[in-house]
Amino acid sequence: MQGFIINLNRVKDEDLIVTILSQNSLDTLYRFYGARHGVINLGFKIDYEKESSAKSTIARLKDVIHIGYAWINDYKLLRLWQDFLGLFYKHLKDSEDIGSFYFDLIQKASQNWNKQNPKRVAIEAYVKLLEHEGRLHKDMYCFLCSKKIETDISLLRAYLPTHEQCSHTLAINQNGLQELFEHKSSLFLSNKEIQRLWNVLLEGL
Repeated sequence: MQGFIINLNRVKDEDLIVTILSQNSLDTLYRFYGARHGVINLGFKIDYEKESSAKSTIARLKDVIHIGYAWINDYKLLRLWQDFLGLFYKHLKDSEDIGSFYFDLIQKASQNWNKQNPKRVAIEAYVKLLEHEGRLHKDMYCFLCSKKIETDISLLRAYLPTHEQCSHTLAINQNGLQELFEHKSSLFLSNKEIQRLWNVLLEGL
């Protein structure tokens, strides 16, 4: 089976506890350290097998094959990718039935990561996630004062809309934000606005 590594924890003697998001499950597996094992890292896509044991409550990760991205050797792209994928662990770690949505979302993002500004790819993917989970607030009422927002909009964590003067954060132009929320396109947002939305995204899904 195939999946994305969304978390790594080192344990004794360089062994690893690895959390993998596959198309149908979230697997937490034990990987024994060994010289013959290939290097794995946060954000990598791998093909793998699970081996259960009566002696342990956690299955073993085995037969790992790294499935590389076309941009895997670009350190800047990889670092942003790891920052993005690391957010999924905290968001999904307590989920029982996640379906294929998150795997498919990450798969699509990985294919576009080097085709445009990766922060734009992540932001557009995140808006799709919020909509999927019923958390995308398209009605522009301020989360802090509950009044309708008539001018440019500021966004808090989970892209909750606020008045600029209520949250004292950078405003996002309405037309650009509407295009993002309605059509999942960041085309009409400036790089400064994208950086703001990226920083909000890094606060957590």
